[in-house]
Parts: sequence; C-alpha cells; structure tokens
Amino acid sequence: MRRGALVFIIANIIVIAFLVNSVSTLLSLLFEDAADDAISRTELPAPNSTFIDQQEPLIPKIIHQTYKNESIPAIWLEAQQTCLERHPDYEYKLWTDDKAEEFIATQYPWFLDTFKNYPYPIQRADAIRYFVLAYYGGIYIDLDDGCNRRLDPLLVYPAWVRKTSPTGISNDIMGSVPQHPFFRRVIDSLQTYNRHWVLPYITVMYSTGPLFLSVIWKEYMAGRPTGSERVRVMMADEYNKHSWSFFTHHPGSSWHGKDARLIFWFFVFEDGWSLGPTHRPWIRARRYRRLLSMVGISTARYLLFEILPPVFSRPQPPIRRDLELSTFVFAVPQTWVIAGLPAATK
Repeated sequence: MRRGALVFIIANIIVIAFLVNSVSTLLSLLFEDAADDAISRTELPAPNSTFIDQQEPLIPKIIHQTYKNESIPAIWLEAQQTCLERHPDYEYKLWTDDKAEEFIATQYPWFLDTFKNYPYPIQRADAIRYFVLAYYGGIYIDLDDGCNRRLDPLLVYPAWVRKTSPTGISNDIMGSVPQHPFFRRVIDSLQTYNRHWVLPYITVMYSTGPLFLSVIWKEYMAGRPTGSERVRVMMADEYNKHSWSFFTHHPGSSWHGKDARLIFWFFVFEDGWSLGPTHRPWIRARRYRRLLSMVGISTARYLLFEILPPVFSRPQPPIRRDLELSTFVFAVPQTWVIAGLPAATK
C-alpha cells in the first residue's frame, strides 16, 4: 500500500473516531433522566416547616446574578425583588460586566484573555456564573427567575443543577459549595470548548451555554461521584408551577436568531424522524417530507464536510456581539428533546 493512501486512511480513522467520541456524549443525553440524582419532593421540607431550621447548610448564603450594569430592566425587577425580600439574611452579588472582568483578572488571570475575547456577551454572562460558584459558592439565579419560597432547603446539597425537560440540564439556576469538583471541572473545560461552530447559536450553546454544561455534567457523572462530590438535580416540579416550588419564571429571556431557526429545519427524514418541528401537519405530507429529506441531508453533508472541518482550528471571529440564545432542540417523532434550555421552555 502506498504511503499516501495509508496516511489518508489513518487520517480518516482519526476524524471518524473524533466525531464518534464528540457525538457519543450528546447522544447519551437523550437517554438521561437524572433519576438517580434527583432531589425528590419527599426529601424537601415543606415551606415554613420547622424542620428547615434543623438542617445544617453547606452552601453559603449568597445569591449571584449577572447583568451588564447596575440598571436592571423593569421587566426583571419584580423577579429580582422576590429573591431579595425572601432572603434578607443572604449576601447579594450582582455581577456587572466591569465587576466580572475585574474578578476574572484578579482570581483567574489565566482565563482573562479568553473571557475578554468571547465574541458574544452572553458567553461572558455564562462563564462568570461558573467561576463565582467555584470561588465563592452560593446560588446563581437568572434575572428572569423569581423566588417563590426561601431557598434554605437547597443549601444542604454540596452542588445541584436544574433538569430541563426532557433531557439535559440548565445553567439558569445552580447551587454549589466553594471549590466543588464539578464546577472546577466546568471552568477548566471552558477553554477547550471555546470554538467557533459556524452558526452563532450553536457556538454559544456548545462553548458556554446549557449544552456545554450538560456535556460536562454527563462526563462528570460518568465517574460516579459519591458523597460531597455528587451533583444533585432539581426536577421540574421543584423548580416552578406549584405553590411549593422554589422558583417562578418571568418573561423576558426568549431569543431565537435566524441561525437557531435553521437548526430546527436541519434534518427531515422520510419516516418522520427529524431535527426540527415535524409535528406540523403540512410537513407530514409525503411529497414535502421527501423534498425536505433531500434538502436536510444535503445541508448536513455541506456543513459536516465543507464548513465544519476548517472551523476546528479557526479562532472565534468577532462576529455580531448582540446574540442572545434560547435552546438547542433535537426532536424525534412527536417528541422534543432539549439539550439546552431556553426561557421559552421554563
């Protein structure tokens, strides 16, 4: 066999192995229900229960939130106020852009260059929450999430995240003790995942957002951590929609760019399996399904073989900086499988 052919074969094997390894964790998220690590309602004291005062808190009483400056938009003031009023004994930290950069420069100077050069502000907003939880501990809460009750019962878990339906976890609400190994792993992984994935939407989701966090969480849990290293998972009912839930969701954080809508249309297969909203009746029509199948597969081939390979070695370009995100949706027949959480699904 000629040397050139051998090199070609080896290169292809390496590329295929890389793709399989990269996709395997994402696919495994589709079958992860987090049941083994769920914070069940039965182990949580009822609101105003005297048992709450008998529990020894592990997480410090700190609430972290982020915004570009001190002027919180009116649409989020009510949610913010519910958390402040219910927790007068908690320390409150609002991380503005200036404070966040100063904190990174002081405590994590090795990350400052990456932090400052993220092309989208939402990436810095994502990253800072991981760093402050790793350093100070406490509870991070997005500004569009309000507090429905006191959060004291959640302080007994060394680290916890929130499940999104039906799979993956969100980064809008999280709690941790200082220096928890999970959040140390998260911040240590940020530079590795700092890549440009053609579409701004995917770039954000997979570099700092919920999809990134879900992948790191899945890999971390594969090591079967126990005791204080375990990460517990808050389920949907404990999150909101009930009188005994911990949080309420307020409007103001649902963003979809054109690139996000493209993702919904990525694949449409003949049998109805898709990456996108194929539950719509007009897409069910056989003549449209066949056409869209061809378009979807052609688009996938073009992205995978023409666009994505050069991107792996390309630094993130300073594209538009006003991106906000919502979700990455992987749909099977009649089912939305969400690997990253938008406000719209809360």
